[in-house]
Amino acid sequence: MVLSMVGPSKESVHVLRQAYMYGRFVLGLRGFLRDTITPDEARQAVVGRLDRRQETLIRMAQRGFFGLPTSPYRELFEMAGCELADFVALVKDRGVEGAMRALREAGVYLSYEEFKGRQPIVRNGREIQISPGQFDNPYLSHYYRTQTGGSTGRAVRVSTDLDHLAVEAEQRLLFVDAHGAAGLPYGIWRPPLPAASGINHTLRSARWGNPCVRWFTPLVHSDFRPSLKFRLANAMTIVLGRAFGCPLAWPEPIPLGQAVRIAEWMREMRDRYGGVVLNSTMSNGARIGVAARDAGIDLSGTWLYLAGEPATPAKVRRIRESGANLMTDYGAGEMGRVGIGCPRRTSDGDVHVLLDTTAVIGHPREVPATGETVTSFHITCFNPSVPKLLFNVEFDDCGIIDESPCGCPLESLGLTLHLRRIRSFGKLVGEGVTLLASEMEYVIEEVLPTRFGGSPLDYQLEESEDEDGLTRLTLVIHPNVELQSEREVTEAVLEALSNVSAAADVASASWKHGDSLRVRRSRPHTSGGKQPLLHKRVLA
Repeated sequence: MVLSMVGPSKESVHVLRQAYMYGRFVLGLRGFLRDTITPDEARQAVVGRLDRRQETLIRMAQRGFFGLPTSPYRELFEMAGCELADFVALVKDRGVEGAMRALREAGVYLSYEEFKGRQPIVRNGREIQISPGQFDNPYLSHYYRTQTGGSTGRAVRVSTDLDHLAVEAEQRLLFVDAHGAAGLPYGIWRPPLPAASGINHTLRSARWGNPCVRWFTPLVHSDFRPSLKFRLANAMTIVLGRAFGCPLAWPEPIPLGQAVRIAEWMREMRDRYGGVVLNSTMSNGARIGVAARDAGIDLSGTWLYLAGEPATPAKVRRIRESGANLMTDYGAGEMGRVGIGCPRRTSDGDVHVLLDTTAVIGHPREVPATGETVTSFHITCFNPSVPKLLFNVEFDDCGIIDESPCGCPLESLGLTLHLRRIRSFGKLVGEGVTLLASEMEYVIEEVLPTRFGGSPLDYQLEESEDEDGLTRLTLVIHPNVELQSEREVTEAVLEALSNVSAAADVASASWKHGDSLRVRRSRPHTSGGKQPLLHKRVLA
């Protein structure tokens, strides 16, 4: 008899790894929900991390930058002639931001396209090839995975760790408390997995001992096609939370076109409890403001906690017309929060950098196809449980960096660095979902010319705002392209996006529900003889 020894298949190994991952998440969830925090404890935690900034960054470098054989950072530091001992000496001599600036000049940084793995890292003629997962933090303990990006290339996995959510819960509680809104009933208008924002906000508020009383979702699973693992993970987290004694809210569908129902709920909670906080995207906040205005609903005494898009004057104007108070923050799924809104802001969108876990420096950057030079943010994270390892990573965001005193409670703790007038120069952020220029290349350069004729130069995607402050995406099509129906074009774009990744499917569904994508027949915008793929009109 001949015995054939066959190892486990790739599929079975993947299933086992998924089971192990979610098993560890479940083991950590009970303690996460049990060990709630107070504003005083949140302040103490932030101050403690501020005192340890240099040491924490050095440990992160030892383990994550120099200590991982597969880390692209190892090669970047090697190209710059920087060994671990040099890095330690540089940080101790020049501080965190000083070391970042020196190493940026030496070529130790990542563009967003490089960080996303959509183009190789090239420095001084040498090339570093990137493979999926090379920036993943391998030291996470109790985590689950979601997806972001990837609508024309690799979908990028983001692992959300409970330790990371615990740190963010401290920072956000500090933020809400500084605005005088801690302890108020808390609700969210966010989608379920694979979009991480809904479940993350649910868990963070539970950590405050103030779980979301309502979770409204603008999307349901019939609007897009999340895999079974995402549907199960969303349901499992809520069921387990309730089994552990924490009343986590179940998602309730309220489409974008029914924002008046959110406004009515906020008014009801304000009248009953003296106030309420509703977390959503900036566009959804503008929708609530417009709906409240049109329905004659006064939202004075309520708070809209908004993120995901710039706080433009038009959006802010619509929100303030409703009477609602506004607070904003800034960050991304790969790194968590970078900044939280200043209670004494000099302008809307003014945030304090969370220096206890993050460092930001500016560097001049020319925006492709425009000739405009902006101050591009380079971000480093040294929270040990951050989803991705980041050192001097660009996120295609720009703005003003300064330390002008404001006298607010956040400054008194040591959060002295401000970011203002934050804008994205290389991606679209309509409806709070992010789409890179490179991610639209496939649609504009292949799908549309193949299906409707013309060349890639006959198509351009434009971002602007309408009279109500809502972000609109306009597909500009040259009049020479013959079309049977403009609706057929928008449907083709949404279909192309929905078929390539989970995250792009969420973006497609959001734009469809928000009626965000339009068509205009005109010549695409050019600047200096160049035609950008994405044209971002000034948002007034």
